[in-house]
Amino acid sequence: MESPELSPKAAEIAACARLLLATKGYNGFSYADISEAVHISKASVHFHFPSKAELVQTVLRRYRAQGREALAALEKQIADPLARLHAYTEYWEACIRDGTAPFCICAMLGSELPAIPSVVADEVRGHFSDLATWLASILEQGAAKGIFCLRTHPSAEALGLMATVHGGMLAARVYGDPDAFATVVQQGVKQLLAPARRR
Repeated sequence: MESPELSPKAAEIAACARLLLATKGYNGFSYADISEAVHISKASVHFHFPSKAELVQTVLRRYRAQGREALAALEKQIADPLARLHAYTEYWEACIRDGTAPFCICAMLGSELPAIPSVVADEVRGHFSDLATWLASILEQGAAKGIFCLRTHPSAEALGLMATVHGGMLAARVYGDPDAFATVVQQGVKQLLAPARRR
């Protein structure tokens, strides 16, 4: 589903919710937190988004749409699969360093999956599917060019790489050190490279 158009105030609420999701998860924030941050009443938040599930579903639909646009732009701008993969991981490294997006909100919500509404869970699964498909296509293209040496099917390798990226985010958060993300992810990418490229 396409990203919904929002009024300026609804967009501000959604942006606030997105940041809260990245730092606190689904069950870690309330409309009171949004009310305080956006400087409107809780009733006004409910006017724009009658339920928390609807708010988070909207945030995730917008997040997924933006993600698909960004990945499509990388496809157009960068021909080399390895350089494209580096651009993706460097984006997250920059976000972690400057605090603009310290954690993928879908990775955060994935850890809460049994305890979140089904409409939210569906968007989380959709994000993982989108990303895994994109990563698999990069790995497949790179393998065809002799850049990557895959040990199994590209889709399985993509799941492993996705877990590495999200694990790097977790390591950075646990240690309070953005360099931890780079260390984890660089090692994961290196393991996928053809032997001649590991040197």
